[in-house]
Amino acid sequence: MTGSAARSSFSPPPADDLVELTTLFDVSQALGGFTSLHDGFRHVMALLRRHPGAIRGALTLLDAETGELYIESSLDLPAEARLARYRVGEGITGEVVASGRPIVVPDVAREPRFLHRTLRRGIHPEDAITFACVPILVDHRAVGALSVDLPHRPGQDTAPLVRFLHVVAALVALRLKTQRPLEEENRKLKEELRERYDFSHLIGTSRPMRDVLAQVSQVAGTQTTVLIRGESGTGKELIAHALHYHSARAAGPFVKVNCAALPETLMESELFGHERGAFTGALSRKAGRFERANGGTIFLDEIGELSPATQSKLLRVLQEREFERVGGGEPIAVDVRIIAATHRDLEQALRERTFREDLYYRLNVFPLFLPPLRDRKADILLLADHFVEKYARAHQKQVTRITTPAIDMLMRYHWPGNVRELENVIERSVVVAEGPAIHGRHLPPSLQVPEAAGPSGGAMKAMVERFEADILIDALKQTRGSVGEVTRLLGSTERIIRYKLRKYRIRPGRYS
Repeated sequence: MTGSAARSSFSPPPADDLVELTTLFDVSQALGGFTSLHDGFRHVMALLRRHPGAIRGALTLLDAETGELYIESSLDLPAEARLARYRVGEGITGEVVASGRPIVVPDVAREPRFLHRTLRRGIHPEDAITFACVPILVDHRAVGALSVDLPHRPGQDTAPLVRFLHVVAALVALRLKTQRPLEEENRKLKEELRERYDFSHLIGTSRPMRDVLAQVSQVAGTQTTVLIRGESGTGKELIAHALHYHSARAAGPFVKVNCAALPETLMESELFGHERGAFTGALSRKAGRFERANGGTIFLDEIGELSPATQSKLLRVLQEREFERVGGGEPIAVDVRIIAATHRDLEQALRERTFREDLYYRLNVFPLFLPPLRDRKADILLLADHFVEKYARAHQKQVTRITTPAIDMLMRYHWPGNVRELENVIERSVVVAEGPAIHGRHLPPSLQVPEAAGPSGGAMKAMVERFEADILIDALKQTRGSVGEVTRLLGSTERIIRYKLRKYRIRPGRYS
């Protein structure tokens, strides 16, 4: 057969077949394209209106805890109908799940097993309804059902309809099978996060930190907008996590946006999403951070860096709880709690007119001020010990303590980078430490500089003396204050050791 003959003998499939194939393709795309299972199922139910022409529909799943069937997603069912519950074996839907076999009711008005629990159907002869229901099978076990209402057509062959619904149900089952282990993993992860950000794990016994933790406890369980203020490195993100995981929204998403890290040209798209073709490179629709945070919390870090144009759009979300995607005209309602943070002086920004006054008052509902580390010196040793344990475990080192001279150096330092700088310093020290203790020599050079050099020496002399004192104290701790044992341990003479002890004003009896 020639190419021209082959082309001339080809006949396109019927229009109904094309619609069916297109619908199945779109169903698979919807199930794979939405992060949220509920959103994917909702889109699938809407597609059933196109084919097979469903008037209404329901995707029903089995609740593993109660053993009841509930409506996970629906098409054009009233709100009260979506609350219906069935026992397995009860009604047509329950029978389908119990048997694992499909059921088609040509006219629901003539079927006594039909419970009409979600809606009273087919009361008038001219409104006759055909009801088709197929099981959703995962590993050969029914975990739910997919059902549709169709206009009754006498004598209609329902076999193609059942085959089509079986394919849709199989695609739903595949998504369920891959999603449920992921959901279990997410549940465990959220439990771990909740434990990690428990208030008891927020380290600090100083008066400023006790005040902060008391305020965090007050506001965590509310829906109130929180503005966290403080210098860089004070732990603003840690507090935001604690607020989320101790709220009623803990099961929802926690979405972070670093407003200083995103260029202004991308900020609106990142926050609110965009439609396909909204700008060059927008090849598909994209959900923004607010949309992804729906039902949970959005953390707007460094909010003081937002441009005036983005501030205006953010204000609308705070006021009306809705937004529009870039390139879109349809308002999208959103239910999120907003936690913002900044190290900037927003009051100064108000005076300079670089930050909107109305946005400031919308955000500043419950302000939290985190103290710098230099104002909570009592917490330095607690934090340092915590980081030693953390990074010794992470790097598989046997480091267990910090020597007294090293502690003195930590306490004298002014910590411009706050807790984040202290954490970095301890991690570095754990990595370079040769034995079980962190000595002064393991700390970075920025901590080695003495507060004031004496007239007879400079920084090098002070560092050598601090190094000697560090070695002597560590040896006394190991030998429980025995000068003779220290002499043998260090390979020196007792006269030299006692001279050094007097020079550095170290009393052996403190370590016995």
